[in-house]
Formats: sequence, C-alpha cells, structure tokens
Amino acid sequence: MFASVITIGDELLIGQTVDTNSAWIAQRLNHMGIWVCHRLAVGDVREEILDALHYESDHADLVLITGGLGPTNDDITKKVLCEYFHCSLREDPKTLERVKKMFSSRNFPMLESNLRQALVPDCCTVVPNDYGTAPGMWFQSNHVIYVSMPGVPHEMQGIMTDRILPELKTHFTLPVILHRTLITMGLGESQVAERLISFEKSLPDNIKLAYLPGNGLLKLRLTVLGDTQQVLAHELDQYYVVMKDILPDIAVIEDDVSLEGWIGELLKKNHLTISTAESCTGGLIASKITSVPGSSAYYKGSVVSYANEVKERILNVPAEILERYGAVSEETVIAMVKGVNTLLHTDLAVAVSGIMGPEGGTPDKPVGTVWIAAGAADKIRTHLYHLRYGRSRNTEITANYALRMLGEAIIDENKRV
Repeated sequence: MFASVITIGDELLIGQTVDTNSAWIAQRLNHMGIWVCHRLAVGDVREEILDALHYESDHADLVLITGGLGPTNDDITKKVLCEYFHCSLREDPKTLERVKKMFSSRNFPMLESNLRQALVPDCCTVVPNDYGTAPGMWFQSNHVIYVSMPGVPHEMQGIMTDRILPELKTHFTLPVILHRTLITMGLGESQVAERLISFEKSLPDNIKLAYLPGNGLLKLRLTVLGDTQQVLAHELDQYYVVMKDILPDIAVIEDDVSLEGWIGELLKKNHLTISTAESCTGGLIASKITSVPGSSAYYKGSVVSYANEVKERILNVPAEILERYGAVSEETVIAMVKGVNTLLHTDLAVAVSGIMGPEGGTPDKPVGTVWIAAGAADKIRTHLYHLRYGRSRNTEITANYALRMLGEAIIDENKRV
C-alpha cells in the first residue's frame, strides 16, 4: 500500500517554517506497513494544490494533506478541496459548538473569521480536533482515501494518533513490518559499510539494511516485511545478532532509544546519580538528560562554567591548572568532574571543555578541539576529540560523545560495585 503526503503553505517554500509534519507522518505510516512514495510541499495557490491532488491520486492509495485550514484569507485548502471533489461548504454544528466552547473557556473574543472553522465540504466525514479549532476531513474517491488536517504540528499529531491511524487499520489489510536498530559511534558510514559488505549480501530479499547517520551517531536499521509476526521477529533477531557481532567495538545501544534514555535506564538499574559540568556545550548535555521523564530520580544538576572564573570559584578547578594547561585541557576537565561530583554529591559526573568556533582556535588548540572527562572521583576516563564542523554541529556532537562516555563510565562503575 502506498501513501503520499502533501504539505501546504507558502511559509514552507520560503524556508520560514521547517516541514516536520511529513517526516512525522511518514514515520508513523512506515511502522504500520504503509510506504510513503511521495512527499510534496506546495504553496497556498489553488492551481498548485489541485495539480498535487490530481498527481498523487494516480500514485497512492492514501493521500494525507496538512495545512491551509486556518481562519485567514490565505487558507484556501477547504475551497480547493470542494472544487476537487465537486461539492460545497456547509456548517458543521458539532465543530461550531466545539469552537465556541474553546473560545469561551479561554475568555477569548470570538471573531467572525473564527466561525469559518466550522465550515467543511459537504462530501467529507468530519474528523474532530480535540487540540484546536480546525477539524480534520476524510474523503474517499475512486478507491483513494484523502485526509486533510491542520498544519499546526501538535494538532495534526493528535488527530493522526487519536483518529486517523486507528481508522486506517480498519480500512486496510496491512503487512507486518518490524525494525531493529543498532546505534554505533566511532566510525563513519563508509567505514561501517565496508565491514558489513558480506553481511549485506547475505540478507534475504525481505530484510533491508538502512544507514542513518547524524551528529556523531550512526544508526543501523534492519527492516523486515511480511505476513507472520512471530516468524518475522525470529528471522530479524537472527540477522541482528550477526550484525552486532561484526561491530562489537562501536556498538553502543541496542534498539532505537536515545543516548540520554539509555543512560537513564543504566542509572536507574544501578541506583546511581550523576551531575554535569559544561563549558563549550552551554547546558546542552543537561538539557538532553532532563528531556527524559523521571530523570530527577538520578540527575542532580549542572554547572555551566563557561568562564574560567566559574571553573575556579564554583568547581574548585585550581588556578595553576588553568594557567598552565588552559581551560581546554585534560587536566581541567578532570578537575571539573571532581569538582561537580563533590559540589552536588553525585556518584558520577561528566565534564566538557572545547573550542566550538568559528573563532578562538590556536595552532596548538585549533577550532574543534574538545576534551571530555567522565567517571567517579577515583576513576575518570578522558578523551580528546578534533571536530571539523560548524559551531552548532560541533556542540551537538560533543554532547553526544559526552553522553556515550558517561554511559561507559556507568557500566564500569557497576562492575566495580
């Protein structure tokens, strides 16, 4: 079964808004065994929307549309859908009541333009929106299903999760699709692919391997498609183990979880606490760790010691270390780990200091030089990295490398207990 996603809005085409909707939709459909054959962005232009609908109706069984359902004059999706399906707008009483209640509960004045949200094509099935004012709309024509939804991401996601995805399962007989993901760090995509040449050749036709690189990580995803879940799961697991055994030195996490999620599970399992001391990442590591629900059980806090004064005064990094070795040095990050562990009374800590760029580098310490330390007060591991990207990506990669080192330190600490 094939699907296409049409995202509507001038703001998408000029780069003012990044299209996250089509990626989110594609991921959810893929997990259901529905393959997205096209993703198309068009402006708020009648002819472009009509052309997209006509084209995708010839290539997909399911067409999902987001955007252009707001109350302003440039939101023309409903009018164009009426033209495409040869129908007219009508007022939907339930939607009108829902919109009125929403404005009343928030003590907002209701304008004439807001009442337009209750107008829907008379040939559609209205899909309630519990997250906003514009309802979704379900159409069916010539064996193709069309679903139009708001472009606001949280509204679209709510409608898809609550209404559309369950409904699709009742309309189509879908294949079983299973994924297993191995997250690696330390080698580039081409180097890993070189190691896996023979493995890839051994894969049966129904199992595919995808390489998904990003910010110091490389995800290796095996996907199998078929009819019987138990048989497919067994087959997929066999090949997954083989792949993992080929890459023992760079395999970090089994299955598709985040580094911070992996660390959280390790900490909870081993009843350990952590803290962070950050210079060049400016709190990004702390942000990642605290993005995990329940992280307060193991994460005590952070010191963002961007200035040497803070390293010295708050983290007790000796002045002679900073003067002799500099802020970006192995000696400094070791002292930062010890300092934040003592300050916040944690079992382990991670510290980073580096030069993110574009300025600040020297011949001895060029832009991209990063020192990371992680561990307990009496056992600290360190690593020097030389990154070669822009400031933003260097920062993101540094945070990921720090999380990996912290995870390894947690595992080592558990072995010592």
